[in-house]
Amino acid sequence: MNAKPLSFQWLSRALIYTSLGLGALLFLAPLYVMVITSLKDAEQIRAGNLLALPTSLNWESWTLAWSTACTGAQCSGLQPYFWNSVLMAVPAVLLSTAWGAINGYVLSLWKFRGSDTLFALLLFGVFMPFQVVLLPMSQVLGWLGLSSSVGGLILVHMLAGLPSTTLFFRNYYAAVPPELLRAARIDGAGFWMIFWRIILPMSTPIVMVTLIWQFTQVWNDFLFGVAFTGADSKPVTVGLNNLANTSSSVKAYNVDMAAALIAGLPTMLVYVLAGRYFVRGLTAGAVKG
Repeated sequence: MNAKPLSFQWLSRALIYTSLGLGALLFLAPLYVMVITSLKDAEQIRAGNLLALPTSLNWESWTLAWSTACTGAQCSGLQPYFWNSVLMAVPAVLLSTAWGAINGYVLSLWKFRGSDTLFALLLFGVFMPFQVVLLPMSQVLGWLGLSSSVGGLILVHMLAGLPSTTLFFRNYYAAVPPELLRAARIDGAGFWMIFWRIILPMSTPIVMVTLIWQFTQVWNDFLFGVAFTGADSKPVTVGLNNLANTSSSVKAYNVDMAAALIAGLPTMLVYVLAGRYFVRGLTAGAVKG
C-alpha cells in the first residue's frame, strides 16, 4: 500500500535535485569559462573551443593582470587598484556596521518621540537611486577636502550603507524582550553597558549578515568609485573597467578573465568561507520572537 506514495516521493525528490543541479550548472558555467580561459595561452584561445580544458596551466595571464597589464596610460596591472579597494572597503564596512548597530539599538530599544519618523526617513536611503546624490555628495566632499581620495570614498560608502545597516539591526533588535532591558536598568546598567554587555553578544548572527552584505556592496561598487576618486585612489572595479577597455593590437581575453577573477576573488572567498553564517543569520532574524 505504501509503494505508490514512496515512488511519488522518490520521483519528486529526483525532479527537485535535477532542477537544482541544472540551475547550479547554468549559474556556474560563466565562472567555469572564465577560469579555464584565464589559464589558456593565446593559441589555445584562438582554437575556438570555449569549453575545452587548457592543455597546460598557464599562470602568465594572472601575473600580467596583477602587475603589468595596461589600464589606460598606466601599465601596473590591478595591484594598486586592488589595495585601494582594501583600504576603502575594510573601514567603510566596519564603520557602517558599527554605526548601524548603534542606530538600530536606539531606534528599537530606546525609542524617543519621533523615532519612528526618523526611521521612516532613513528607509528612504535604502530605495534612493545613488545617481541622485552624486552632485551634492561631490560638493560636500569638496567642502571637507576629501574629494578624489580614498578617505572621501570611505565616507561616501559609510553614509550610503547606513540606511541598510540600520534597517538590519533595528529589525533584529525589535525582537529583544523589553523585560531584559528593564532588568538591566534595575541592576544599574546604563545605555552603553547594556549595549556592550547584553545586546552586542546576542548580535553575532546579524553582525555577520551585515558585514557580508556591506562588504559585497562596497567592494563591487563602480559608480562611486568612478565618480569620487582621482587617478591614485580608484578602486579595483574601475581598474578592471580600464583594463578591459584599453585598446591593443590583439585582445588578450585570458588577461581580461584573470583580471575579472582577481577583482571578484575577495567577495567569492567571503561567501565561500562565511556563507553559512549569512544564511544562519538571516534565519535567526526570521524566527526570533
